[in-house]
Amino acid sequence: MTVVTALIIFIVGSIIGFFVNHFLSSSSQEQRKLAEQVNKSETALAQYKLDVADHLDSSAKLLEQMNSTCQTAMKQMEESTHLLQRVTTADVEGMPFFSQETQQQLAQTASLRHPKRTSDNVEPSTEAPLDYSSQASGLFVDKKPTNATSSD
Repeated sequence: MTVVTALIIFIVGSIIGFFVNHFLSSSSQEQRKLAEQVNKSETALAQYKLDVADHLDSSAKLLEQMNSTCQTAMKQMEESTHLLQRVTTADVEGMPFFSQETQQQLAQTASLRHPKRTSDNVEPSTEAPLDYSSQASGLFVDKKPTNATSSD
């Protein structure tokens, strides 16, 4: 009897151990999966932080370049403004836009292209322009269209 009792206790203990091990191992597997997900998330977050830091660094460098370019442009504008303010009307007459030779060629070309017009005494006309009609035409005619297909 003691052997049978020991055998029954062994079988019951094995069944209970199997179920306990099954539940504990599934929870430990879930914990391992969760731990792996946490590790992946942490590495992704660290990589994201590095990417953001690189992006901000490159943005700061670009803004510095833009600032230096703007300052250079402002200095050039100030110099140009001072140069333009120093120019007097005498200087402008001394520095024509075209050279004397080019101005002469332009004058000759203009006289060849456009002969001087003689102004004839044109009498004012009281008639309507030719593009206006004195009679109604087209859509403005107040006639009803006749049907050629009507059988009366």
